[in-house]
Amino acid sequence: MNNDFQFHVHQAESLVIDRSFAGDSFFKAGVKRFFARKSNVFGLVLLCLLIIMSIIGPHLSGWNYSEQHLDRANMAPRIPGILSGEENLPGTNGSIRVNRYEQLGLTDTYYYFGTDELGRDLFSRCFQGLRVSVLIALAAALIDLVIGINYGMISGYFGGKVDLCMQQIIDIAGSIPTLVVVTLLMLVLKPGIGTIIFALMLTGWMEMSIIARTQVLKLKEEEFVLASRTLGAGRFFILFKEILPNITGALITEIMVSIPSAIFLETFLSFVGLGLPIGSCSLGSLISSGFDSCLLHPYKLFPSMIVLILLMIACNLVADGLREAFDTRSVR
Repeated sequence: MNNDFQFHVHQAESLVIDRSFAGDSFFKAGVKRFFARKSNVFGLVLLCLLIIMSIIGPHLSGWNYSEQHLDRANMAPRIPGILSGEENLPGTNGSIRVNRYEQLGLTDTYYYFGTDELGRDLFSRCFQGLRVSVLIALAAALIDLVIGINYGMISGYFGGKVDLCMQQIIDIAGSIPTLVVVTLLMLVLKPGIGTIIFALMLTGWMEMSIIARTQVLKLKEEEFVLASRTLGAGRFFILFKEILPNITGALITEIMVSIPSAIFLETFLSFVGLGLPIGSCSLGSLISSGFDSCLLHPYKLFPSMIVLILLMIACNLVADGLREAFDTRSVR
């Protein structure tokens, strides 16, 4: 037989088999992009640490945040091996170095951030205030998310007169400054956490609804939406089963951006005395009380202010990272 027509049997080991790999989903790819940047990871770790400290921090010092000891008022911070509890107080002939712990004979007593004018531990009060501020911001942001998503998606999908009327309502409500609305509500309603959440919710949902409406307007004419409509799917099925999963990235980004704004607004209200009732504590009220005596006892102002700065930095870093990771316009 001619060699040109001989069949050659190849071993299985020598064969190169092509393999197909499934691509990452949008969410998984966004998570990879988020963790690829060190600043995003740093912000997320810092935010998690602050949240953990808001939970366990008020119990670490051994003092209750509302426990008063008038004889131990205005005591400087004391940390074993780091701070001795001494402070310099201004006097007529210059500064005087004072150690209240030695004067009271408190050899085994430690206040890590010092005490306030009523002898309450500032360490536990600082992280209790962090807990209150984070709770108010998260609750307001989640409520804004629910209201804004439904309002914006319905407005964008139905269009026409429905969209026109709903957008006119937002234009009228948005023309009034948020700070004015919130301040008036805090003056009329009884001070408390629920009142602050309601005040923040009243105007915070509009930004979320604008984002949701914009995303729906871009997606409602896409092929997968037209296919579902052709197959007889209802409007709300298309909204919540087809469109909503595709705009989750933008909504997550928006909610992370709204949290720092809510924290800042709550801090401002508490700072000017329109926040929580007397006796409660938040970062704003602690900064306000520390500001009143910062020239004489500066240690009262710095802990709560530093915690607020770290919280704002962490939230903004995470928000920027989520926007770059899940915003399709920034993905290259």
